[in-house]
Amino acid sequence: MTLPDTASHRPGADRTFQVDLRGLVDLLSHHLYSSPRVYLRELMQNAVDALTARHALEPAAPAGSFGIRLYADRSVVRVEDDGVGLTEEDVHTFLATIGRSSKRADGIAEQRGDFIGQFGIGLLSCFLVADEIHVVSRSARTSGAPAVEWRGRGDGSYTVRTLPASARPAPGTTVTLTPRADAGEWTAPARVQALAHHFGSLLRHPVTFDDGSGGPAVPVNPEQAPWARTYPTPGARSRALAAYGAEVFGFTPLDTVELNLPAVGLRGIACVLPEAVPAGRRHGHRVHVKGMLLSEQAEDILPDWAFFVRCVVDAESLRPTASRESLYEDDTLAAVRDALAEQLRAWIARAAASDPELLHRFLQAHHLSVKSLAVHDDEILRMLLPWLPFETTDGHCTLDEFSRTHRTVLVTSSVEEFRQVAAIASAAGLGVVNGGYTYDRELVHRLPEIRPEVSVADLDPATLTAHLDPVDRETELAAAAYLARARDALAVFDCDVALRAFQPASAPALLVDSREARHERTRSRLAREQEGGLWGDILGALQQEAPRAQLILNQLNPLVRTAVAIDEPELARTSAEALYGQAALLSRRPLRPAESSLINRSFLDLLAHALRKDS
Repeated sequence: MTLPDTASHRPGADRTFQVDLRGLVDLLSHHLYSSPRVYLRELMQNAVDALTARHALEPAAPAGSFGIRLYADRSVVRVEDDGVGLTEEDVHTFLATIGRSSKRADGIAEQRGDFIGQFGIGLLSCFLVADEIHVVSRSARTSGAPAVEWRGRGDGSYTVRTLPASARPAPGTTVTLTPRADAGEWTAPARVQALAHHFGSLLRHPVTFDDGSGGPAVPVNPEQAPWARTYPTPGARSRALAAYGAEVFGFTPLDTVELNLPAVGLRGIACVLPEAVPAGRRHGHRVHVKGMLLSEQAEDILPDWAFFVRCVVDAESLRPTASRESLYEDDTLAAVRDALAEQLRAWIARAAASDPELLHRFLQAHHLSVKSLAVHDDEILRMLLPWLPFETTDGHCTLDEFSRTHRTVLVTSSVEEFRQVAAIASAAGLGVVNGGYTYDRELVHRLPEIRPEVSVADLDPATLTAHLDPVDRETELAAAAYLARARDALAVFDCDVALRAFQPASAPALLVDSREARHERTRSRLAREQEGGLWGDILGALQQEAPRAQLILNQLNPLVRTAVAIDEPELARTSAEALYGQAALLSRRPLRPAESSLINRSFLDLLAHALRKDS
């Protein structure tokens, strides 16, 4: 809205940028502001900043003596404040020049932290819903200053004139918009009232709304923020904060954590989600700056690991971006994020020390979140590792409970390995923890830092088989022929066969195999198939001696004792394949196509043998 300089058209003269206001408004609507609704927030922010300047000018004025009044009917939207106002010179300087902010004038630049808006383009957002902006203002800085009228139009033109004092008897500013027909969604009285409450419910100045129906004006922010009120008891305070969190976020919090950082004037609450959320999902938080809502989806106010809470805060010293819809990433925001993280840690510590029931409910819902935090946070590790639930051979229990029974804790590297060995290890008295879930293996290995009397080791096949009892020599010799046929039948799976005695006797066989071993065997097979080619040379260079799987038959199982006595070669082979298939199924790992085929074939062959025998 800068007027053209005709002198700039002379040859060689300096020229001035000309602004296409319609194009600029289109740019703001599509790339700076998320929605046309921000026009009301910008008007309210300007009003709040004007009130802040008025209080600085008249510090003895009683609190609440200056306020903001909103009015909307079907024809106009009006925002009126009792702020510091503008002189005619101010109007020419600040309302007619894009990017110039009145908050830079009269020494206010040094006090910019007292103001919400800092960019001098907020008034342009009104052109998102109206073609004309009408401003009447009277300055409180100059005694007896006349009222000034400014009319700005969407084509970039404006007019300024001085009005009689009766046009604005008291200092302050009135902004009136005549909405366009296509802006009814954002300027209808009910929507204006809802937006006023949405943006300004925590403002410290009194704000009222009048819908033009003739009734009394309705307070927009009748109460202080819930954390700023006094309550008769701590329980009443806790219930009030939880009710506010439920109103804002739509869920009843598991608990509320009060947030208080006096250094930056930040207060608010963090609401603990009552149910688990996927790891890494970041919730948006509700951030107010000096009472005005800045964003409902601010992500960077809390660290990534705090995805088990949603917070609503009001701050004095956080810096908004140009759109005033998110926070500017700077050292202050980083320091605030770290300080709020400490307050969440302190809440966890209090729950661990004084409210085990709350801690249990919290960990039931958010153990994965806490595990992710404990991996990188030694304090949380020491505090909560003994309380975290894990899958073990004793069932789901905490490491504290598990380590009381097992001074040596073994941990698997995958879920399928745990499932292969869980029943056998439990019967053998081994304490095994499933380390296949996210963070679990790393955390279990850190248990000795908390419980020095406990040792932790990875579970390997040798450890397990060492706890299986060997059979006597006579039994081994009697089963030698069967074991040889079984090894021959299972050679295609790189699987060895052994005979041991172990509990539970109901388990006929144990398949000991790891994902790494299967990958190594696959690589070895590919190297053999590609022998002589470039790919074969590459695989050959990587090849190690391929580890073999091991099918361990249980001599204590009646079915196995019957099987090892089979003399018929084909039936012995089929029974070995069936035992392998059953053990593979019990491991609950994905079956290879050849294994699925083997299970089907061995079942049918055994069924056919049984039918022939009966006939």
